[in-house]
Amino acid sequence: MASDCLFCKIVARELPAQTVYEDEKTLAFLDINPVNPGHTLVIPKKHSTDIFDIDEKNWTAVMDTSRTVAHALEKALQTDGVNIGMNNRAGAGQVIFHAHVHVMPRFKDDPHSLWKGRPYAEGEFAKMGDKLRAALAVQ
Repeated sequence: MASDCLFCKIVARELPAQTVYEDEKTLAFLDINPVNPGHTLVIPKKHSTDIFDIDEKNWTAVMDTSRTVAHALEKALQTDGVNIGMNNRAGAGQVIFHAHVHVMPRFKDDPHSLWKGRPYAEGEFAKMGDKLRAALAVQ
């Protein structure tokens, strides 16, 4: 447990949360600033900062719980879909530095938009593919 971590304090029951699911490795609770009601955060109980820090077993557990929560949202709220997202590091908008996945219920007439893309510039598509393949080959 990281002593100054808000989510570690929730795991330790030092702070309240609206817990919706818990197992040996994960905890799922409602986000206090939801995209839509039912927006749930899934965290590993063992502290890790982000996707770059979390170990494989806890990552797998978080993904399994995220799927369980997605099914529950669909059943309970009759969602038209869900977004599953994760912000990693400050540059990507991470605010709480304890790994967590957002499971967000979405609806057909939902006014919220999560992603707005842009097309690649001329030649940029192939260059990006080459760059990523080279980085993956090194791992």
